[in-house]
Amino acid sequence: MDNQPHFIYLFLLLSVITTAAGAYAHANSFTKLFVFGDSYVDTGNRNFTASSWNEPYGITYPGRPAGHFSDGHVFSEYIASWMGIKSPTPYRFREIGPIEYGMNFAYGGTGVFQTPVGEPNMTIQISLFEQLLEEKLYTEDDLKSSIALVSLSGNDYNAYIARGGSLLGFPAFIVSVVKQLGLDLQRIHDLGVPKVVVMGIQPLGCLPRFTKEYSYEKCNETGNLASLFHNLLLTTVVEELKLENGEPEFVMLDIYDAFMSAMKKHEDETGTSELKDTLRPCCAGITSEDSCGDVENGEKKYNVCIDPKMAFFWDSFHPTQAGWHAIYSVLKCSIANLFQTELWEVLIHVSALCRRTGLLKNQ
Repeated sequence: MDNQPHFIYLFLLLSVITTAAGAYAHANSFTKLFVFGDSYVDTGNRNFTASSWNEPYGITYPGRPAGHFSDGHVFSEYIASWMGIKSPTPYRFREIGPIEYGMNFAYGGTGVFQTPVGEPNMTIQISLFEQLLEEKLYTEDDLKSSIALVSLSGNDYNAYIARGGSLLGFPAFIVSVVKQLGLDLQRIHDLGVPKVVVMGIQPLGCLPRFTKEYSYEKCNETGNLASLFHNLLLTTVVEELKLENGEPEFVMLDIYDAFMSAMKKHEDETGTSELKDTLRPCCAGITSEDSCGDVENGEKKYNVCIDPKMAFFWDSFHPTQAGWHAIYSVLKCSIANLFQTELWEVLIHVSALCRRTGLLKNQ
């Protein structure tokens, strides 16, 4: 009889292992990725007039322009790889590409509101998704195994500045952007996507577009403060969505800190303490009027660094493939937490059960 408590404990332990294995299997049961947002996750939705379809974009992967705003992979492709699926087909190519891995609705240059590029903003992107659901392209069962990835990297703010928006009115505009983003996240979830992952905004002041005025030697503090305010508001919105929906089905990725950590790591790995080597873009226009990918009368109006793999930023706004990989590496633990809830709840439940039966002593 003295061995009975040990037998019960062994039984419970085996139950934990079995249930944990089930939770792990559930974590890997997400087989579809639906992507919304902008150039940080766009894999080819913009038309052929966009710079992403010009050389030297795609020079690292796939070796030619492919509609990615980088020299190679962008962030959404790393998420798809982590899920163990192929990168979802851009909406633009939905009739000729595979759709079993989900779909990418992101358009470079867009925001939650309309921007000068004239492409579908996030509201319209979600409507395109909703239309495909009405057409039964994806079933309710399909959605049960899906994740949504949402990117908002600051095009709304660039548009605000471009149209002469005042610095005084900027905070109120940030509030309106984040409020609309929250509505968009809820709408995606209401359409049947169980996990909605939203990217916080990167340190805007560290983008080459804004560090150029400092000879790429330091970040613009005002831009970074705007990013921090945006992320503070977004954190609150995401927490409210979690409470309203009863489960932690909304996740925010801390892109700001990931950028900062990845840039610091880049400095260490490249063997230099000079921030300007990290903030300097690999591809830049020859003059202030030119941009990466510009061509005039058959003549290239840009320069490209010797080795994009050694650069963190690709152009004035976007990381290189190496930069995105570094950012993804920093975020791996946060991404893994998407699927930790079920397992953690199981462990807590069994631990409590053991304590109630006297098999474990309170520490």
